[in-house]
Amino acid sequence: MGKPDTRRLDKAIRETTRKLEAVRERETWPLNSRERRAVLGAVASGAYNLHRGNGTARADRTLDNTWQSAETRLIAEITALQVERQRVVNEAAAAKAAKKSSGWW
Repeated sequence: MGKPDTRRLDKAIRETTRKLEAVRERETWPLNSRERRAVLGAVASGAYNLHRGNGTARADRTLDNTWQSAETRLIAEITALQVERQRVVNEAAAAKAAKKSSGWW
């Protein structure tokens, strides 16, 4: 029995980590549709309020909350993927140990 096949999980972890870095750089491509709508709505609202001479505090808060929630979501995804990867590795190790212990020797 060889090493456990974790390539799919490793790729997903790398991809999600890349998305997390993009969210921290305030790029919009990794956002889901709800988050993207919230960001665009806050930008439009802030621009409208600024044009009317009002403050943009509410729009800024909305933007900050949206970026923070996207970051939290991606961190949770990475954690879940890492836990799943560890489970696969542990299962493979247990299967290998069981196979060795049930041998002729």
